[in-house]
This record gives sequence, structure tokens and C-alpha cells, in this order.
Amino acid sequence: MSAVLFNLFAVPFFYLLSLLPFPVFYLFSDFVYVVLYYCIGYRKSVVRQNLRNSFPERTEKEIDVICKAYYRYLCDLFLEVFKTLTISKKEALERCTFSPETMEIITKYANEGQSVILSMGHMGNWEWGGNTFSTICKHQLYTIYHPIGSKQFDKLMYKIRTKFGTRLISMKNTYNEVLSREDELTATAFIADQTPRPNNAYWTTFLNQDTPFFKGFETISRQLNYPVLYSKIIRLKRGYYEVQAEVLCGSPRDTAPGELTEMFIRKLEKDIIAHPETWLWSHRRWKHKRPAEQEILPVA
Repeated sequence: MSAVLFNLFAVPFFYLLSLLPFPVFYLFSDFVYVVLYYCIGYRKSVVRQNLRNSFPERTEKEIDVICKAYYRYLCDLFLEVFKTLTISKKEALERCTFSPETMEIITKYANEGQSVILSMGHMGNWEWGGNTFSTICKHQLYTIYHPIGSKQFDKLMYKIRTKFGTRLISMKNTYNEVLSREDELTATAFIADQTPRPNNAYWTTFLNQDTPFFKGFETISRQLNYPVLYSKIIRLKRGYYEVQAEVLCGSPRDTAPGELTEMFIRKLEKDIIAHPETWLWSHRRWKHKRPAEQEILPVA
């Protein structure tokens, strides 16, 4: 889509969509679900195969239930992102809250002047989680992101993600950018379940499959020795989320190579098993095979 057409049609559409009252907004999401799941069948074969491989003990009926619940969540998530365009700060904080325990941890580190690393997966609504963090926390939130291929869509998403004060760091500049902010009180968020190139990845067993993970958040955590928090965003009910965080490691320099990443993976795996419908199953997570020279590490 050309820049002119995108600005003339797509941008106004997303703004109008974001202005819909929430009851009407979610009725539209129900319509999108029917089209996406029953008519288009967007990546349905990928989702179903990922679910079967991850939950071999589940029956086809159980897989079907999770699959449909996932597509309903996916439609809500996609539209909720654009709701950020016009949502008020008050409403944003009502829709995505922090658990008391999470606020206690974040506030403690802020009062100590201690920057932190946030490790998380593609669960719940991570976009709204970032909005809430930037609104109520003292740390300056930086999120590592991969620029979108479409420059026009990337520009729109950049505007959405930075509306409440979050700042973005391009993935290719992560190391230098994070290290250059050592004098600032920061929380740097890594959505660490994306797919890296297989030869330089950390390989382990995840959801019953050989799986590669990025090493970035561990490398930077050990370099700076910032406490690492494991963060998850739980969907309480439709349109409402809660951010929950715990200290994964207080002193990363005291860990062995791969230990932090493994700790994160086990936490994420447990949460996916508990709430499978709210993880990003349509992503081609297992498109790479483990290289023969890569040692597969046992599950702790």
C-alpha cells in the first residue's frame, strides 16, 4: 500500500475504530473473528500444528477449543492495539493494572535508583502493559522492537507504542543503546520468545520441541548486572489485564552462561501451559531446525 493510500484510508479507519465504545468495539472483534477463523483461515494450519506439537497429550477436541479461543484473543489483541490511539490515560489504567506485589518490586528498585531488565513473552496484551508501566512507574521504559517492513505502518505503530512515554530501541542497536543509558533509571523490556537465527541461538527443549532463543537479554543483564524481572500479563477477562512480575535473578553476574535464559524459558512455559489461548501461536516459532553442532540442553 502506498504512503498516500495508507494515510488516506488506513489511518482514518484505525482512528475511527479506536473511537468505538468498548461494547461495540468488541462486537466488531467478534465479526473479525468469524471472518479470520472461518472464512480466511489465517495461518490456521500453523496454529493447529504448533498446538499439537506443544500439547501431544491433548485430544483433537481440546486442541480445537484452544485454537478457537486463541483466535478470539488474537482479534481482540490486534484491535486493542489500535484502541491506544484515542484511549485516555484514566481508561488505560483501568484496563491494564499492576498487581500489588509487582508495584512493590518496581517501587523498591526505583527508590534504590536501580535500573532493571524485564523479560517477558508474547502473552496477554504486552502493548497495554507497556502503556501502564510508562504511566505509573518512575523507571523510563525502553522496549526492544523489530521495525515493521511497511514504513507507514511502522510509523503508526511507533506512535501507538510511545503515546504514554515508552521509548523504543531497534533490535539491531540493542547492545550499544542499552549500555549508553547506564546513568539513567531505566527498565528495558525484552520480549524474549521471538525466533533468532539458529546458529547463534540458545537451544533447549520448550513445549516438547527443540527451540532456539535469543541470548540478548542475558548478555546485557550479565554485562550490567541489572536485576532481571520475569513479567507476565494475565487477561483477567475480556478487555482487562493485569501485569504480574517477580524477581528472576537479583545478580545476573553470578549466573552461568545460559542459566538466566533457561530460568526465563521455564517460567514462560509454565504460564503458556496454564493460559495457552493467550500466547502467540500463529507465529512460525519452530521454523528452524537445530544445527547438528548445537548442543541441546536438558530441561532443568
